[in-house]
Amino acid sequence: MHSASNNTSQGSEAIEILAPLCSVFRRFLKDRNLRYTQERAEVLDAVMATEGLFEAEGLLLQLRERTNHNVSKATVYRTLRLLQEAGIITLTLIDPNQTHYQLVYGRTPADTMICMETGHHIDLRDTAIAQLRDRIAKEHGWSIKGHRFVIYGISPEAADNTRPKPSA
Repeated sequence: MHSASNNTSQGSEAIEILAPLCSVFRRFLKDRNLRYTQERAEVLDAVMATEGLFEAEGLLLQLRERTNHNVSKATVYRTLRLLQEAGIITLTLIDPNQTHYQLVYGRTPADTMICMETGHHIDLRDTAIAQLRDRIAKEHGWSIKGHRFVIYGISPEAADNTRPKPSA
């Protein structure tokens, strides 16, 4: 069973959404006739403790370090897929070889600008993006549950490395 006291080091934002997020995930699983297992609960806790983008492999290592159970790689990947289907996390493709995830449920959207050459990413916080989202949703009669805005480009550092060097 989860309680806010288990996660006091995560900050007030995570504590406030712990019970509702746990309930959302439990209902999602129940609707699909799946159980809310200890391993799934540990994956959810680890996701909630992670700020910004994360990778499945990094999450697996974190779980193995902080839990008494040896959570399997397959369980982590299946649970991440279920969390994504439940709208709790979203995935971001920074490069074609690695998938990154981010907790979105109950969090202020953190939009991202990603360099396609280096994989370097910058989190963006701009109220204009949320205002545009709200305006578009209102025009179409949609109810907002969250959003993800990603800009793909080439950073100045990567562009400098790809420019031909002047010959002497």
